[in-house]
Amino acid sequence: MFDDTRSKKVVVLAHCLLNQNSISDGTADLPSQFEEIVQFLMSRRIGLIQLPCPELLCLGLDRDDRRGAERPLLEENTRIRGLMGEAGHVHVLRERANDLVQQLREYRSHGFEVLGVIGVDRSPSCGVATTSIGGSEQQGKGVFFEILAAVLEENGITIPMIGTKTSEPEASLEKVKHLLVQEESVP
Repeated sequence: MFDDTRSKKVVVLAHCLLNQNSISDGTADLPSQFEEIVQFLMSRRIGLIQLPCPELLCLGLDRDDRRGAERPLLEENTRIRGLMGEAGHVHVLRERANDLVQQLREYRSHGFEVLGVIGVDRSPSCGVATTSIGGSEQQGKGVFFEILAAVLEENGITIPMIGTKTSEPEASLEKVKHLLVQEESVP
């Protein structure tokens, strides 16, 4: 089954890596998508699974404050992180994480490789190595990626996660390349 030309390789991407239009006001570094990463993955014939944008889903495009862009970035990210941690939003994020688990199980059950999850460091929701806390960039995952990591673990699914930054295209692309090299070397 599925012995056609598809690569049977997929990677999971934070929504804004494919759609910068979804991020909070005043924070876009790019006009549309993170081209360096997207083009690299496409050149390797890797399918892209786009996560929903947790903040757009829970708070709307203006993140519940039309004046959010007037605050310093890390202060605004901290405000957003606080809102995303509210019980109602956590419930929605957990549902979305469970949706992803269902997809990943389906892919894996048919012999597809899920190569990794690519997030966005410093993000209040999709940070992997860093997030925004107390008005500064600190070690830790964003709210959605904390939930996603927990749901994956609860379901016995191990997938490497890396964080990128649109303001650091070369370093981010190197992280993606390193992720794929690691995955290709696993027997």
